[in-house]
This record gives sequence, C-alpha cells and structure tokens, in this order.
Amino acid sequence: MSDKVFAKASERDITNAIVSTFSRDFLEYTDSECLIIGGGPSGLTIGRELALKGVKALIVERNNYLGGGFWLGGYLMNKLTVRAPSQKYLDEIGVPYEEVGEGLFVADAPHACARLIAAACDAGARVLNMTSFDDVVLREGDRVGGAVINWTPVGELPRQISCVDPVAITARYVVDATGHDAGVLSSLKKRGLFETEGYGAMWVEESEDVVVQRTGEVYPGVIATGMAVSTAFGLPRMGPTFGSMLLSGKKGAEIVMERLESADSNEKETVGA
Repeated sequence: MSDKVFAKASERDITNAIVSTFSRDFLEYTDSECLIIGGGPSGLTIGRELALKGVKALIVERNNYLGGGFWLGGYLMNKLTVRAPSQKYLDEIGVPYEEVGEGLFVADAPHACARLIAAACDAGARVLNMTSFDDVVLREGDRVGGAVINWTPVGELPRQISCVDPVAITARYVVDATGHDAGVLSSLKKRGLFETEGYGAMWVEESEDVVVQRTGEVYPGVIATGMAVSTAFGLPRMGPTFGSMLLSGKKGAEIVMERLESADSNEKETVGA
C-alpha cells in the first residue's frame, strides 16, 4: 500500500497553475462594468450586490488582506458594532451577533469580515489585491473610465529603481471605496476636477445617516461609498460602528445598477432609431 496521500504535481505544475489562471482572470477583467477601488466593508458589499445581479465587478485592494477596519473592529479588541437596521445585512450573509442595547448589536469582527469576503466571492465578484490605485483614466468630457494601477510593493522600492510603469484597467463605473483616503477623489482633486473637504470629527448619531444619504455619483463615472463619502463632503466620522459602510455599499450598488440599465436602455433606443 502506498504511503502517498497527495496527488502528484511538480513544482512546475504548481507554478504553471498559478500563472495561467491568474493571467486568464486578469485579462478577463481588464475591462469591467464596475471597478471597485478598496476592499473594505463598503467595497465588499457593493461588489457582492452587483455580482448577485450579474454585473462584472472587480475589487482592487492595495493590501494583502481584505476587509479594511472591518476585520479588526475597535481599539484592537476585534469586536465591531452595527446599529439597526443594518443588522439585517449581517443576517443576510450569516454573521452571528448579540444585541447589547436597543438597536445596538455587537459581532466578532474576524467572523463578520470572513463572512462578508466569502459572500462577495461566492456572488462572483473578483479580487485583485496587493494592487494600488495610482490614478484615474479619463475619457471625453473628463469622465472617469477606469483606473491606473500598479503592484503595491513597487511603492516600497528605493526611488532610484522604482520607475516601474503602471498599467490601466477600464470600467463603465469606478467606485471610490478607499475609506478615509478617498483615493479616487483625491486623484481628481490633484487635477483640479473635484474638491474634497476632508472628514469631520466623530459624531456617531449624525455620521451614519448622512454617509448613506450622500452615497452616490459624486463625479461623472465615480460612485463614492463608505468613508470616502465623509471625506468628499466633510461629514463626521463614526469610528468602529459599521452599519453605514454596509448600507452605503448596498445603496452604491443600486445606483450603479440604475446607471447601467439606463445607459443600456438609451443605447438600445439609439440603435433601434
């Protein structure tokens, strides 16, 4: 009886498997319907919601992990809070939680983050991590039509050897889900095309409502979700309570769907005219 447990595969086989499948998937998503910059809670949520509706959605994350602050919670104690009605989204993706006050719920942050990542991937959203957003791709009329990206480690190279040119990927809509940095909007700001105000001081009762209310297309081709909304409009921050991140992502997906459906409808009318 053989002592071998695992299937036979050489080092070359493993390398070929990684390179060939990565290249295949990357080529498939160099043009997407929606490009999501940032794999935190709002980015993962919008990715899941769009993928569930059959939209070709790619999430770009600069870190080697997903979830942003969602996996850690507050003050290095890996507990996160959500306020009603956002616990219904936790129900939807199978996250257990406990109610600790009227309308206030606590969940284990790593468990919640793992569920949200799995939910986005299971729905069909694709992920490109260790990839940094570098700049926007602009179309006629200064409409954003994609992103310039590079490997995250390139930014850590000594300046003398860091002249590694980036590449570009295109999309019908780009989502700024980069959190406090508002990276996409900041790149527009550098070009004098958009003025970000910077997020305000913490005010939980106000911040979560206004973040969801102001989620939307803030520049042609750009949808802002989560804390990028706060930075765009000078709204208060909310700390380790994440309900507005989830609901902002959900609302962002609804807006992208409306834009895509409207554009497709107009295109059909034009062709049929």
